[in-house]
Order: sequence, then structure tokens, then C-alpha cells
Amino acid sequence: MLSQPAGRSDRFEGVGTINAVRRLLEYGWDKDSPPMMHARRPLFRLLAEDNDPEFLYELSARAVDDDGVKRGRTILREAAGAALAQAGFEEDPRLRGVARRVIERIANFLRGPAAAKPWVRVGNQHVLAPEAQPPSMYALMMFAHMPLFRTEHHEAMDRLYQWLTQPLPRQETLQLVGKKVVAQPHFVMGDQLPNRNAADEDGASAIMWLELMARLGFLRRNENWLRLFERFLDDRSPDGVWHPHKGMSAVRTHNPFVWASYPLEEALSGDERWTDATFRLGLIAKILGRPIELV
Repeated sequence: MLSQPAGRSDRFEGVGTINAVRRLLEYGWDKDSPPMMHARRPLFRLLAEDNDPEFLYELSARAVDDDGVKRGRTILREAAGAALAQAGFEEDPRLRGVARRVIERIANFLRGPAAAKPWVRVGNQHVLAPEAQPPSMYALMMFAHMPLFRTEHHEAMDRLYQWLTQPLPRQETLQLVGKKVVAQPHFVMGDQLPNRNAADEDGASAIMWLELMARLGFLRRNENWLRLFERFLDDRSPDGVWHPHKGMSAVRTHNPFVWASYPLEEALSGDERWTDATFRLGLIAKILGRPIELV
């Protein structure tokens, strides 16, 4: 469901259903096209609030106990919800039900004492307590494509904004799940784009974060993110094409959450290597309500 092609494999060999659906949506495929209709059934099945281990797909090998099964099903449930929301199913009661349960779980965590002190000591390392329920990247993607839902839960979204603007912790995002400490890379523990160095280090991830924050309605509220967005715009040539702030190499990333939307071009050579970033910056500007000038 969440697998991605290996770096040296064919471009789409081994891609999982959820990433494939999100990629096709980025290409402009309609949600009612035959490939999407075939994919919708397992995605909607993943939304079910159960812990059936038969629906763990590639995560089944890591789910050796009930807590592991619950973790895997939660990840796939939110990831499937993100894909379906992006496809335009905001009004579907199954998706809305999942989104409501997810936002309530996150809001309860953010308003409780665990949010202030989410870490516990296990052996010689600090890890997230079992009861910690921070937002995941998949939850953010789901909410980003559900504008009416966000309006209905504006108080919880305000709490979420405060969480996303706090400094990232120094420690790796690990959590105690049952009796095991496991990595939780999908958890978002704070500001993913705190400064220019972060933007220069991984431009694709930075632009993805800015787009996500714009869709959530958070970008215009944050001066630092807006300033970094303007800096990206300043790196455009007179004809409106974006180029890296430093050097002329194509922007590459190892961020797994970016794969579905970048790069969409077949090759990162020639002038095509600037297309994706230029398009994304224009899309962010459009989400912000700025006029788009065709050149």
C-alpha cells in the first residue's frame, strides 16, 4: 500500500496502491476513471475502524502483537483517508467518520498534559509514551483536502497549528508500542521548515511543506513560512521559471512523503528539471489567492 519504487528500479516498479493513486491524481486523472474505481474498494475498506491483521499488507511482518496490528492499521487508515480526500471524497460519510475520529484523537492529545511532556525514558533513550498521539503526515494530508471539515473543527485546527509551529525535538521519533520501541517517521512533531538552511537542504520537501500548510490555511498565518515562500519566488528568472538558490543541479529528495507529487516530469535534465518546482510555487500562490500571470 505504501511502498515506493527503489532508486534503481523502473520508475513505477513496486509502487503501492496508495502512492499510485495519489500520483495519478497529481497527473490529473479523474476519481471515476477505471484505475481509480478499482483502487477505491480496498482504500475504503482500510477506513474501517478495526484491527483486522489481514488488511496490514506490507506492514504485516512488523505487527507481531495486538499493539503492532493496531499501529499498522492506524497508519494505513490515515494514509488511505489522505488519498481518498485528495480524490475529492470529502462528503463521503466513511471518510468523514475517519477524519472526525482522527481529529478528535489528535485534539485530545494536544489539549492534555501528554502534549507538553510526551517523552518517557526507556533504557538509555527518550521515546514517545504509548498514549502520545501526535498528528501524522497522512492526517495532515487528509485534512488539507477537506476544507469544509476543517471549518467544522476550527478549534482543533487552531491547536494543530500551534503544534506544527513549535521547534522540532532533537531526538528521533521513536515510540513505545507494546513492549517494543519502534520508529514513527510519519509523526509530525513540530515545524518541518524552521529556517533557510532547511529550505536549501531539501527544496522539494520545503515546497511540499509550504503547499501542505497553504492547503491547511496555515501558511498565511506564519511569517517565517511566508518569508521562505517569497524567497523561493525571488529565485525565479525574468520569464517566471524557478531555479535553485545555489547551483544549477536538479532538486532531489529522499523524503518518502514527497514521492507522489515530485518529480512528475519523466526526467530531471535540461529545462524539465525546473518544471515541477515552478508549477508547485504557482499552485501555492493560487491557493493563497494571488493572481497568476502567464508568461
